[in-house]
Amino acid sequence: MTNKGVRQENTMNIFELSFEELTEALIKLGLQKYRAKQIWTAVYCFGARDFSDITALNKETRELLGKHFSLERPVVSVLQKSADGTQKWLLKNKDNSEIECVFIPEEDRGALCVSTQVGCLMGCKFCNTGTQGFVRNLSAGEIVSQIIAVKDTLNDWVAADNRQLSNIVLMGMGEPLYNYDNTAKAVRNIMRDDGIGIGKRRITLSTCGVVPMIERCGQELEVNLAVSLHAVTDELRDELIPINKKYPIKELLKACKNYPAASNSRRITFEYVMLKGVNDSMADAKELIRLLRGIHAKINLIPFNEWSGSPYQSSDWKVIEKFGDVLNEAGYASPIRTPRGRDIMAACGQLRSQSVE
Repeated sequence: MTNKGVRQENTMNIFELSFEELTEALIKLGLQKYRAKQIWTAVYCFGARDFSDITALNKETRELLGKHFSLERPVVSVLQKSADGTQKWLLKNKDNSEIECVFIPEEDRGALCVSTQVGCLMGCKFCNTGTQGFVRNLSAGEIVSQIIAVKDTLNDWVAADNRQLSNIVLMGMGEPLYNYDNTAKAVRNIMRDDGIGIGKRRITLSTCGVVPMIERCGQELEVNLAVSLHAVTDELRDELIPINKKYPIKELLKACKNYPAASNSRRITFEYVMLKGVNDSMADAKELIRLLRGIHAKINLIPFNEWSGSPYQSSDWKVIEKFGDVLNEAGYASPIRTPRGRDIMAACGQLRSQSVE
């Protein structure tokens, strides 16, 4: 018998495999093809931590699987709980690198903010993660296993209608489109109905604007798209989000306008962090309306979440409300995002682990 959730030597972590890869691996071991679905459902739907838990398999098959595969989870280094119910996990990977993910519960849903990289390449000036620098991409299994670790903690391995975790946002540490292949593989595993079963309409991928990958993402994954815009001029966006120097606003918005998965019922979300005296004037609001004309869009207004060493402050609440009123009057739904998890540094733009190369 294997140790529950712990990797054995010379074994493959099942979370790294697609369903097709798992099927192929089982056939090579001399097992029947249908075993793949039994294992997949046990692992992703019921949260099996050890092959001995999969009672649909006979003893010999369970032992064979234990010799070749593992169900290893990342180690939970720290779990913090906010006064508002938000929870943040600091997870340690097998190379001792660390990542953070955040669960935000609501009355009728629960969203998990998942990381796709250790650190981040983007260097956005208002984001704490960017101060950490980039360490490496996460594998598909490391992306998926964040969900597994959270579901373990929440004891969320129950019938789909009663699950706490209903939505996934690829909006944690890292730029998903700079780790596209691993992110896409993870998303496909998450979407399978015989496992975690979170569909494309409940998955949102957030990007700083990696323009060449946006169309591919829409065609292949069809998930919701969120774009970190945060400025209405290239001059300011170059300063806030350095990738804008490579893919300026005009190119980014053209890609958004052509995003294959966008429609009247599935709008692109534009994230706009409210920075006092930087991007929060009424002239900025009016220019934002002009820029987004012709795009099925909504705009999330995000009060800036402060972190040590940041040069910015959040816009005053009345300024944010007035900014939102201008956008709403122009026909753009513009909710003000209620800050969640600020007391545990789990709010938007605050995530940062201590990983080093």
